[in-house]
Amino acid sequence: MTAPMIVTRFAPSPTGLLHLGHAHAALFAAAAARGGRFILRIEDIDRTRCRPEFEAAILEDLAWLGLEWETPARRQSDHMADYARALDRLRDDGLLYPCFCTRREIAEATQAPHLAPSGPDGPPYPGTCRGLSVQEREEKTARGVPFALRLDAAAATRRAGPLSWRDRDKGAQAATPEPFGDVVLARKDTMTSYHLSVVVDDALQGVTLVTRGEDLFAATHVHRLLQALLDLPTPEYHHHRLLADDGGRRLAKRDKAQTLRALREAGRTPEEARRLAGF
Repeated sequence: MTAPMIVTRFAPSPTGLLHLGHAHAALFAAAAARGGRFILRIEDIDRTRCRPEFEAAILEDLAWLGLEWETPARRQSDHMADYARALDRLRDDGLLYPCFCTRREIAEATQAPHLAPSGPDGPPYPGTCRGLSVQEREEKTARGVPFALRLDAAAATRRAGPLSWRDRDKGAQAATPEPFGDVVLARKDTMTSYHLSVVVDDALQGVTLVTRGEDLFAATHVHRLLQALLDLPTPEYHHHRLLADDGGRRLAKRDKAQTLRALREAGRTPEEARRLAGF
């Protein structure tokens, strides 16, 4: 019996230049495909930070590393209609509600001592707008008050029932999205979110194995819930280690980690870069 083809993906955001941590993630995903399909996806829903020049640099750096991927790469900003359909499905099922709270109001509310401890994304949203009446929501919307669309986590978990997923390193996992609370799935200026778009994209692109850093392990519990609510297939997962600097901090754009472009300009070869990235 022929084993099913493995489909993996590397999905960077064009908000800066790639560093060795990105190289590790891309090489890990390509190796995991094992002769199957390796997909590149550009996750550019954050239009305030994403730049075309960074997208071009991603393609240049990956080609320099010797990677090959299916073309054209899927660019999330070109497929907002796909995420809108998913939102409509969740809205029709009564699982979304508008949240009119500002970031400051949420920060002040989540400092209350009676609230549950912080979840993977920080203190869970206290549900301030969940109980607004239809009239109150319509009045705020009519006044043009900005809002986000949140998932009613309690209603969603009741509808989905017990769920599980599998990580190739840590084995079978019972899905526990509750610590995230009512996650934001869309904002007025960006009608999707990482949680929603990644789940929709993985299904539409036929991804069978999601490889990504261990810092996103907890988010998979939310993604499994969304897959169930949207009747989407559940891939396997493999959350790999994160590369760290000499001080033990994980490599990150915000800390100005050494970029692949800088390595190339310093005369390093692709082979040396792959070794530095753990390959």
